[in-house]
Amino acid sequence: MPLYPLLLEPTLHVRVWGGRRLESQLGKKLPDTQPYGEAWEVHDSATVINGEFAGRTLGDLLQAFKADLIGAHNDPAHGIPLLVKILDAAHWLSVQVHPNDEQAQTYEGQPRGKTEAWVVLDAERENGHAPQLVLGVKPGTTRTMLAHASRSNTLENLLVYAHVRRGDVLFIPAGNVHALGPGLLIYEVQQSSDTTYRLYDWGRLGLDGQPRTLHIDKAAQVANVETLPLVEHYADVDKTTEIVRSPYFTTALLYLEAGQPLQFFMHRDAPARHFHALTCIEGTFAVQALSLAADGPITDSRRFLGPRTPAVTVAYGQTVLIPACFDAYRLTAHTPRARALCSYQSQS
Repeated sequence: MPLYPLLLEPTLHVRVWGGRRLESQLGKKLPDTQPYGEAWEVHDSATVINGEFAGRTLGDLLQAFKADLIGAHNDPAHGIPLLVKILDAAHWLSVQVHPNDEQAQTYEGQPRGKTEAWVVLDAERENGHAPQLVLGVKPGTTRTMLAHASRSNTLENLLVYAHVRRGDVLFIPAGNVHALGPGLLIYEVQQSSDTTYRLYDWGRLGLDGQPRTLHIDKAAQVANVETLPLVEHYADVDKTTEIVRSPYFTTALLYLEAGQPLQFFMHRDAPARHFHALTCIEGTFAVQALSLAADGPITDSRRFLGPRTPAVTVAYGQTVLIPACFDAYRLTAHTPRARALCSYQSQS
């Protein structure tokens, strides 16, 4: 049975800092009244909800289709290599840092570290002020100072904060100290790893009534205390634009208008085949996956004579995965305007 664009139902995760906007704003049905902070849109645990594979997880399909799903340069034993989430931060997330690939292998025996990027989908203002996030630590901070401040509950004095608004983008390399503040609804793309070293948790208790574990020594060892990332802004872009490029993933903002289909080539600049993950952040669109009829260079003018999959409709807040076995896809807006965030691997 051949693959096709896979419309996904995420797994939902309760977090002490979470809220209810995954349901109230994005239409994701929350099963109870607990604070839900994360929807894992693309992950081994996400479930297909359309077509012949409805009810099966991405992890299940990965074992069945391997390279056809994620590309031959990935090891299926390590799972889907990218993780796409939507985060609802009703309260501060912990101040944290993630290891790089080498550090994750050394300290945790994990195959990959965690470099990530955030796109602000919405920012609820409080008392006229935009929500904040933590960018890193002040110049001159040493790792020793970082560890001491974490243990003495004075870390807040060393942090660099930034106000953000809808459409802001922040690339967060492994090692960057960071945290999300209250009022932010975030699209996150990252290497598929959940290894997190907490430096500080604002003095609160977890949902079990106990303090959450801190990892101060490891966090200080992997922390970058020398540079700060930049916040960029793309809210008013009215054309398809690349907004993040890293060695691990690229994210593009796809802009659609009714009556003007967009054809997107998946492998034009890549030495190997890779999958694409599209999350609708405005309007509604349909997507068809396309295959080239013959080998040869991919160009905008080349005609697609191979098979096309049936169209899949993607509503606001939903995510669809285009398997690596396809060459391109065509997007058609079902609303006057639609926009999607498209993430895929950058590396071969």
